[in-house]
Amino acid sequence: MQKLFAPTWLLAAGIGFAASMLAPQTSFSAGDPPKPCPKGKDECRSENPTGDDQVYNLGYWQAKSGAYEAAIATLGSAKNSADPRIQTMIGFSLRKLGRVDEALGYYRAALTANPNLTNTRQYLGEAFLQIGQPAQAKEQLAEIAKRCGVACEDYRLLADEIAKAGIAG
Repeated sequence: MQKLFAPTWLLAAGIGFAASMLAPQTSFSAGDPPKPCPKGKDECRSENPTGDDQVYNLGYWQAKSGAYEAAIATLGSAKNSADPRIQTMIGFSLRKLGRVDEALGYYRAALTANPNLTNTRQYLGEAFLQIGQPAQAKEQLAEIAKRCGVACEDYRLLADEIAKAGIAG
């Protein structure tokens, strides 16, 4: 009779996978999901994720999956409501619900706290397009270019939205 057993490498891989799934998630200070830090720049990593990091992560994915009301409720439960990541995603959710004027306040508050948040600027530019203010959208595009160049994702996404709106450069 043949014995059934898993090869050692398969067992090790399974244990490694399980450990990675159970490890605490690292959070980043940018408004988008975790992205690798530039080489040698670990200051964007949070070594000790807080409750607000978890609130942000959950709210982010709720918003990105279209559960805007749930995202607003989740993000609204953050202890630090002034966290620009939290404000950005509340603004994103409000904008997607058509509450653009309300969203603008959240985007502006986030940018007051951290003017370098290019994803917030991208969302703000999209909000300006929604309310028929293409000149302000282009201003945000220029601000993104100053901060991360024309090849960065936030620049490309807003530039694409401006092009879709039929607005000449």
